[in-house]
Amino acid sequence: MTELRTERLVLRPWRDRDLGPWAAMNADPEVREHLGDVLTREQSDASVARFRAGFDRRGYGWWAVEVRATGEFIGFAGLDDVEDDLPFGGVEIGWRLARPAWGHGYATEAALAVLAHGFGGLALPEILAVTTAGNLRSQAVMRRIGMTRDPAGDFDDPTAPEGPLRPNVLYRITAADAAAASGNFTARRRI
Repeated sequence: MTELRTERLVLRPWRDRDLGPWAAMNADPEVREHLGDVLTREQSDASVARFRAGFDRRGYGWWAVEVRATGEFIGFAGLDDVEDDLPFGGVEIGWRLARPAWGHGYATEAALAVLAHGFGGLALPEILAVTTAGNLRSQAVMRRIGMTRDPAGDFDDPTAPEGPLRPNVLYRITAADAAAASGNFTARRRI
């Protein structure tokens, strides 16, 4: 599995010691505000099993994110195939961080490394991002990493109940647009 390194972060394979902090994140109503109900420990552990299987099957997925200086697990970032029940297809970027990690620029830093890998290492032509219409923090990260909202792609999530989790927005970035904006999409990686 590829490991990505940034100035302050390591995006790496999941370790068993990540399960506890990951479960604590998924039990935090503020972290889950735009995702739905909090998860039980069993549901949280099962998600990591799916993340590991996805990486094994596709060669990309959700990395655990840790702070380089301390080794502290702070969340996840990565790429996933868009779910089949959505009105578009492709590969989606995403991130989720523990509340103490908010406001430090970690989501943007991790997302830029993921984009670099997606465009440079995987040669993807385009990467999408989806979030609830009310998730302004994630939308700000999407704009900071060069993504553009596609209002024609906004949709109601068919799996969400009526309410604030149903309206979703779609952002896009192509490899050409990313290269033009940054001039270079490479990341230090170790396989």
